[in-house]
Amino acid sequence: MVSVLATGRGPGLEELLGEVARGDEAAFERFYDRVSGPVFGLIRRVLRDVAQAEEVAQEVLVEVWRTAARFDPGRGSALSWVLTMAHRRAVDRVRSAQAATDREERAARLDNDVAYDQVAEAVTNRLEGERVRRCLDGLTDLQRQAVTMAYYGGYSYPEVAGLLKVPLGTVKTRMRDGLVRLRDCMGVDR
Repeated sequence: MVSVLATGRGPGLEELLGEVARGDEAAFERFYDRVSGPVFGLIRRVLRDVAQAEEVAQEVLVEVWRTAARFDPGRGSALSWVLTMAHRRAVDRVRSAQAATDREERAARLDNDVAYDQVAEAVTNRLEGERVRRCLDGLTDLQRQAVTMAYYGGYSYPEVAGLLKVPLGTVKTRMRDGLVRLRDCMGVDR
């Protein structure tokens, strides 16, 4: 790879980078042609997603254009400088994606909290239950038995009649009268 990049086809990467630092667009095109493959390959190995690798490679090469003047040949080769920049940017992208996933997981765990006030609902249910029991106590024995068996026991009218050993018509009448009295006691509008 390095031998292809350092062939005798014109100036070396360090010289091209110096020209890029002075704003030479043609030098940047030549520099780009020679390093874009290795930059993309490195990023692709870190990210594994082609679209993200392309995006990060573009960001790195734009950064090269903007910061070429910061390159110090005394600290290493131009290719090492660009590949180091590419690797750091790719790792940053992975860390950013992981941080976003972690935030979403934390938010999802927080969203599992009940969206209503459980205590208020429990108190309301208990008060309504007491009110229903108080209203049931105001019914006759046959009305209370018939309503309780039908609504709490899940029995049909004929089954209630059989269990109480009374005619079906009597059960229906007692149920109707009992439900009217419950409705009035509970304050339910028609």
